[in-house]
Amino acid sequence: METLNRLDTDTFLTLNGWHTTWLDEVMYWISDREFWFPAYALLLIWLGWKFHRRAVRVMLTLALAVALSDQVTSSLMKPFFLRLRPCHEPAIDQWVHVVWECGGAYGFSSSHAANSFSFAGLLYLLLPEYRRYSRFLFVWASLISYSRIYVGAHYPLDVLAGAGVGTLMAILCANLYRFFTKKFNLQSV
Repeated sequence: METLNRLDTDTFLTLNGWHTTWLDEVMYWISDREFWFPAYALLLIWLGWKFHRRAVRVMLTLALAVALSDQVTSSLMKPFFLRLRPCHEPAIDQWVHVVWECGGAYGFSSSHAANSFSFAGLLYLLLPEYRRYSRFLFVWASLISYSRIYVGAHYPLDVLAGAGVGTLMAILCANLYRFFTKKFNLQSV
């Protein structure tokens, strides 16, 4: 465990250390949830236009997947593991490049990564005919996840664990969607 923690810390310090003034501003915005609201709105409008009534089920399933991801990471994992964020860790805080506020005390695992990967994963699973486009959502989720390391809020393992939680919630919610679609004989997306 000590070796894994040291490797995670060293990797964090390397990735977080690759910063420039212009990229600080970019990563700040990428990491800010509110920055993405217009993109979410456009995607939801597209879902409504493309899938009509079925879009409501997809949107509700998206909301469930993101809510579950957020709660598992924020309400279960962070209080259970009590792993300090790198920007709160006294042993390394002098070397951490913090782009904006550090956030809560604990960071394992990343809610940003979990939420973005659950969103991307669920759309990938529920819209197989659009997979060539929905794959870009994974690039977006990865960029958001990396930004959390860049801004000093998470270690790489925090982000990987969050991505794993988000992916699992996407799979769970996609299976629930399919189960209820079949059980109630609803048209599948």
